[in-house]
Amino acid sequence: MKTNANSSAKVLSLSKVGMKFPDGTEALRDVTFDVEPREFVSIVGPSGCGKSTILRIASGLLKQTSGEVMVDRERLGYVFQDATLMDWRTVQGNVELLAELQGFSAEEKKQRARDAIELVGLKGFENHYPNALSGGMKMRVSLARTLTLKPQVFLFDEPFGAVDEITRTHLNEETLKLFEHECFAGLFITHSISEAVFLSTRVHVMSSRPGTIVATYDIPFGYPRSPELRFDPAFGELSGTISHALKEAHA
Repeated sequence: MKTNANSSAKVLSLSKVGMKFPDGTEALRDVTFDVEPREFVSIVGPSGCGKSTILRIASGLLKQTSGEVMVDRERLGYVFQDATLMDWRTVQGNVELLAELQGFSAEEKKQRARDAIELVGLKGFENHYPNALSGGMKMRVSLARTLTLKPQVFLFDEPFGAVDEITRTHLNEETLKLFEHECFAGLFITHSISEAVFLSTRVHVMSSRPGTIVATYDIPFGYPRSPELRFDPAFGELSGTISHALKEAHA
């Protein structure tokens, strides 16, 4: 898959975005960046720097106190840190939820759910309930639920932070396959530098609060990406460079 990094189109744009909460806490200051079609952009930064606040602003869940945001929220998907599944619904029922809320017909929502379940590798688990699923499987259900809306932009709020390292590695690889197959644009929040480098076309580094973008790195590796990329010396060198920039930003 080729990315569209040279396109002048933007599917998400933040310009000088700031956020100050009523208690006086300044979470963000002058955050500016764009996400173009078929780009996968990650943001890394210290805890409390406002990474998740950026996603809430982009999604419309929170209104910034300064600056401008451009995004088509009708074509936006959001994957939260927690899978947030309904225990009384099966996998099929959970995946159908967003399509149901959007008013799709019964047959359309069922078909979209079936397609999404197959995409995330859960075919055969349609009738299972969340309490019978592993943490990684629950996150796959969350991904599938959002895929039913066929979003132009996917927002990911540290979705794999609560799973073990082996599961996280597998989910990274599956997310890449979805990105390549569905051709969405992604904005991904993570504390893991290696995860950001493995997934992304570009990585932004944020400072401590008030968070702002202090460094940006274009990722030179093309798609599709092999799992063995993680062992490439160039991958390790770039991860080290970003790690150093993050430490400098946190100093």
